[in-house]
Amino acid sequence: MTPAIAARDLTVTFHAGRHVVQAVKGISFEVAEGEVFGLVGESGSGKSTVLRALSGLHAHWTGRMEISGQPQRPRRSKAFHKQLQMVFQDPFSSLHPLHTVDRALSLPLSIHGFADAGARVERALRDVGLDRSFRFRYPHQLSGGQRQRVAIARAIILEPKILLLDEPTSALDVSVQAEILNLLRRLKDELGLTMMLVSHNLAVVAHMCDRLAVMRHGEIVERLKVESLHRGEAEQAYTRQLLTAAKGYNRELANQLLD
Repeated sequence: MTPAIAARDLTVTFHAGRHVVQAVKGISFEVAEGEVFGLVGESGSGKSTVLRALSGLHAHWTGRMEISGQPQRPRRSKAFHKQLQMVFQDPFSSLHPLHTVDRALSLPLSIHGFADAGARVERALRDVGLDRSFRFRYPHQLSGGQRQRVAIARAIILEPKILLLDEPTSALDVSVQAEILNLLRRLKDELGLTMMLVSHNLAVVAHMCDRLAVMRHGEIVERLKVESLHRGEAEQAYTRQLLTAAKGYNRELANQLLD
């Protein structure tokens, strides 16, 4: 079966004056249709950069990239953005402060020529657990969790097949994070979505993903099934450090490091 996402020798560079930085260094991976695939690693490991390259937001990449079997170039078509959408880390930054929820959801429908915008907006809101009273509110009138629900509604309103999720709960209160993760899992099942999730939080990845890849300094250093993550099994020392960090402060380990 053709994978939903495939990358071969993907390298992403940033140019700052005379300096060229390789943020992603020749990584390869596949995401099966209907799968939730995770990329984990500390800040600066390159995981969010991978999503931005896949989504077409970063053009300075080399290698081979395929979405649903179709090779991609840095410049993407309108049809591509109908097929693949992205949910960002900070819902307040990703929503225009002067646009109502209705405007935020109607605009992509207008760009892509969808009819019945009003009905589609209200359906998208229902899909993410918001009633029609939210339709004409502004972002500052919403809680963090409500703003992220609107951002998710905007992503699914074009009926994409693939969602890229860049730390979708890290800007939210702990009490709200589980609600958003459960919403995403429900939408994945109801809409038949393929998802790729970036997170530094292994608990989030364990809850959401089927498989994951661990990134460090722009490279994939280990691949795991989520069952191995639950059992705390990892071959690489870096992955074991992430697992230890996910368990919180360990006094015995800290004393060992200080010796």
